[in-house]
Amino acid sequence: MAIAHVDPVEALTVDGVDEIVIHDGRPPGWLQEHLQSPVSAMIRRFWDFTIEGLENVPAEGPVLITPNHLAFIDSPFVMALNGRRTLAVGKGDYMDSWKTKFTLPAMGMVPIDRGGGEAAAMTLNRVAGFLRAGNAFLIYPEGTRSRDGSLHRGRTGAVRLALRTNAKIIPVGLMGTDVIQPIDTVIPKFGLQCTIRFGEPIDVVARSGGQNNRRVLRSITDELMYEISELSEQVYSDTYGDEIPEAKKN
Repeated sequence: MAIAHVDPVEALTVDGVDEIVIHDGRPPGWLQEHLQSPVSAMIRRFWDFTIEGLENVPAEGPVLITPNHLAFIDSPFVMALNGRRTLAVGKGDYMDSWKTKFTLPAMGMVPIDRGGGEAAAMTLNRVAGFLRAGNAFLIYPEGTRSRDGSLHRGRTGAVRLALRTNAKIIPVGLMGTDVIQPIDTVIPKFGLQCTIRFGEPIDVVARSGGQNNRRVLRSITDELMYEISELSEQVYSDTYGDEIPEAKKN
């Protein structure tokens, strides 16, 4: 699942989750709730996982799970193995294909229009409602997959959401998924090792001191990226991932 960054969070007003439905009338993730345990068991058979810090993921309450992003397979791994039903923002284009329009929302994707504007803002309202209802949500602070192996500058969307919904942020470091599924490949390689490290929760509301301005948002986001870099053991690059010149991406 390719995840869109959700930086422009300006009007998150929905307090409930009534509007978070897919076209067949059921909420995103309804199938994930039934399949998380068997899917977790299945992928553990295919890959050798080392999972650290799982106790840092709160069993209940609003939480934003924020990994580095190396491969398409990152989302299924983190969503299946973090112990909670988890939603994630995905490209609205997936709703145009009969292959994915039912399965991805049922497994937890909330489609977003990457073109921005009113449609994107509406999706973000729904994400906020889902968090305010005490649920878990996955978001990639980098906004896009790293194509050079570095950890790139974080977007402030996760911190904005945390401030508005009182959600805790869990930094996550993934290692090995870029080897399991290299960029631009479809079929992952089986039998390889993957490490997932869940860091200690970041209480954004407490860290902000009640302030909500660009400087505070940037400072907490940079702190989040530092924690992710420690967990993932990646070299940090103070550039956005989608700004890397094409020559450096391959």
